[in-house]
Amino acid sequence: MKIIIFAGGSGRRLWPISRQKSPKQFEPIIGEKSTLQLAVDRVLDTYGPENIFISTNDKYIDIVRDQIDIPPENIIGEPARRDLAAAVGLALVHLAAATDEAQREDEPIAILWGDNYMDQVDNFLTVMSTAEALLREDKAKILFIGETPRFANDNLGWIGLGPELGRLDGQPYYGYESLTYRPPLEECKRMFADQTHVWNTGYFVTTIGFVQNLYQQRQPRMWEHLSRIQAAIGRPSYNDILRQTYPQLDEISFDDAILHYVSPEQALVLHSEMGWSDPGSLYALKEAINPDPQANVTKGRTIIESAQDCLVYNYEADKLVAVAGLDGLIVINTEDALLVVHKDQIPLVKKMVNGLEGTELEKYS
Repeated sequence: MKIIIFAGGSGRRLWPISRQKSPKQFEPIIGEKSTLQLAVDRVLDTYGPENIFISTNDKYIDIVRDQIDIPPENIIGEPARRDLAAAVGLALVHLAAATDEAQREDEPIAILWGDNYMDQVDNFLTVMSTAEALLREDKAKILFIGETPRFANDNLGWIGLGPELGRLDGQPYYGYESLTYRPPLEECKRMFADQTHVWNTGYFVTTIGFVQNLYQQRQPRMWEHLSRIQAAIGRPSYNDILRQTYPQLDEISFDDAILHYVSPEQALVLHSEMGWSDPGSLYALKEAINPDPQANVTKGRTIIESAQDCLVYNYEADKLVAVAGLDGLIVINTEDALLVVHKDQIPLVKKMVNGLEGTELEKYS
């Protein structure tokens, strides 16, 4: 099975840890390795470097090469930001080009993301192995991978489960009902309570042929452009054709362009307690490390007194950062920027960083 890990996001909601020059997936936000390095480590021994591909923005290719030891041709550069339908499509044609034509239609692939955190890797690998086996047995055309929910999280998408349809090596698999993107908190509470929904990790296992057919049927104009790019892979004209063609792709999410056309008859759902989380915002980062609202999470030289539910990161070795008497505070101190924000006002961070563009302060974004 081939693995594609996406690592092209800008991560503005994690500013100032995440910057334009080095977004969150390349930073050691949890532990000593970047989340991209951790994502590769999880699958490296099982699938091998030759079967791991990374999709990123052109300007981050050198960072990927510095951090990840895979064949250079397995690093796919996007020349422009065109949302995930375009990014997945570009990765798909590269995976197809790297697969023998006779096997291309049925070649299993796994779509993963390079900015997540996970601490139960064995459970994750069990789910991946089961998904591949079910795919090869033609039990489904696509298998969505969910995380058993720990609380009513309204920062994530949710997958609706059908009945349990069977077990493979002890791992249950379920029918597929629905995808819901970031429902309101009250709806999340209902989903969490009814035990028929799981968190959507955004991971899935499918075949090159199945996704290719969905592009052809549902996004024919996009597929026409992608086919032109695929025909140029490995040729001297590739870079020119990619730069001419890729910006013409429609800017649409992969869910809206492709996944919402997947029928319940074509899909299954697997879920497990993988310790998965998506630290997509600063408070989500705190929850990923320790969801206890009475606990604090720190990095670097810090002191917290009479405060709880705080995230305090200090990246300056010769400076002490202290917080006293304030609950729910987010403090991020770096060499050139300091952020102080309450957890309930986290959405203001992205708005503020967007406002730096085109100003004398843009260098800090």
